[in-house]
Amino acid sequence: MTTQGALARLIRSSARRTASAEQERCDLCAAPVPDEHAHLYDLSEEQVACACGACSVLFADDGAGDGRYRLVPRRRIRLPKVDTEVLGVPVGLVFFVPRADGTVTAEGPSPAGAMRWEVDAAAWRRLVAARPELASLAPDVEALLVNTVHGLDHHWIVPVDDCFRMVAVVRREWRGLSGGGRVWPAVERFFADLTERP
Repeated sequence: MTTQGALARLIRSSARRTASAEQERCDLCAAPVPDEHAHLYDLSEEQVACACGACSVLFADDGAGDGRYRLVPRRRIRLPKVDTEVLGVPVGLVFFVPRADGTVTAEGPSPAGAMRWEVDAAAWRRLVAARPELASLAPDVEALLVNTVHGLDHHWIVPVDDCFRMVAVVRREWRGLSGGGRVWPAVERFFADLTERP
């Protein structure tokens, strides 16, 4: 699955930073990048790429490029409860990504990476009509991230790189058939660390 490629890249990137003091590099030109740097979403590979300042401007799709990359926004907005049950996705930890072609995918983490479902487009339109802030999601690069596991009630508009990080947390911490004792505390820490950004 293509999302696994993005997930593998984030895991490798995290492992590299932990294993050595070597500075992270731009995935497009290999220039060093600071800890806080831009990401581009590769539409053809469905992967997130780290980008230096120059590449984030040069390769981001602003109508002038070939349209392969989109700049991943940085905004995060915590929302009041969103009734995602109307979308028919039977998991409590999931993210919904509207696509440029009008489809919407739901993706949930698993020990093997992200599982993906297509959401009924009419159900999504009804949800957006009830919650107009969801209409502002940038296609392919922003998501509605939901965690209702163990009675939690987290609903966020986030950049897709946050979603890939969440999937990486689950994959890294999962043990055995049921996840073990480490995965859910790690997920709770992930959500506790999310902060709103304009």
